[in-house]
Amino acid sequence: MKLKAREVRQQLLCMLADGEFHSGETLARTLHLSRTAIAGHINQMIDWGLDVFKVKGKGYKLSRAMTLLDADSIRALIPTTNNADITVMQVIESTNTELKNANRIRANGDTVLAEIQTAGRGRHGRHWLAPVGGSLTFSLYWRFNDGYQSMAGLSLLVGIAICRALQDCGVDDARLKWPNDVYLFGKKLAGVLIEVEGQIGAPADCIIGIGLNVRVPQHEYDVGQPHIDLSQVAEAETNRNIIAAQIIHQLWTLLPDFTQRGFEPFMEEWKQLDWFADRTVVIKSGDKRIKGVNRGIDASGALLLETSDGITRFHGGEVSLRAN
Repeated sequence: MKLKAREVRQQLLCMLADGEFHSGETLARTLHLSRTAIAGHINQMIDWGLDVFKVKGKGYKLSRAMTLLDADSIRALIPTTNNADITVMQVIESTNTELKNANRIRANGDTVLAEIQTAGRGRHGRHWLAPVGGSLTFSLYWRFNDGYQSMAGLSLLVGIAICRALQDCGVDDARLKWPNDVYLFGKKLAGVLIEVEGQIGAPADCIIGIGLNVRVPQHEYDVGQPHIDLSQVAEAETNRNIIAAQIIHQLWTLLPDFTQRGFEPFMEEWKQLDWFADRTVVIKSGDKRIKGVNRGIDASGALLLETSDGITRFHGGEVSLRAN
């Protein structure tokens, strides 16, 4: 039976993950394809960010071996009791899109992780650049039966969950930037994208997308601001399955409480993690730039900006925050 293009690329990634040379002939024979077809698939994966050496007479080899994401390994590392599904897909357009698939039956906590996203998105419709094996990209589903009004502060809660998970993995210096980013030593480490489906006054279906830098070449990836990855602070190779398990565990733990009580119980923890606390910042909202002092957040997760006119509250959407 002929394999689909995505299935071929998934199998190629699994075969190359050992970091050893694999000849085009061997790959072609294993997958019942021509060597030309194998070369075409690998070139496409290189365009997506896979770092492959091509050596005449030897074949193809990853620049380094990688431990692929594995659903069973992640599940085994999570102490929280939850019957939600954890799915790993090697090649996918977007984990958020996969979870929004109308044909998928979803339960709270269902999670989709990907090695390669061909159409990943960040905030404001930006393309999310994620080097293969060098990032952790996944999405988690949660339904809010009380609708949009019960979700105020959700992106901030997710930031707390990521920081707690990193602390459990030995990274103690992660901090938060309102409303969607995790910082490490003043540089972006991770981002959150939340998409919501539903009508006003009805239950809301929420997709929480997370992207975290594990090993991102500084000179090859421009995310619009200084960025950092875990490889720069970790003493040993970072196992993405462990990081994923810790973040999912924290979300499965915190989201039921947040659903019942809202963001207010988590306010003080977020304030302690606020990288821009009491610093002069500039809020960009559309074409407007508003300068003031960051005075934290309120119970709804709104940013409190102090200007000469007093305190102004800013909510999410198209608002972004920069240090002065």
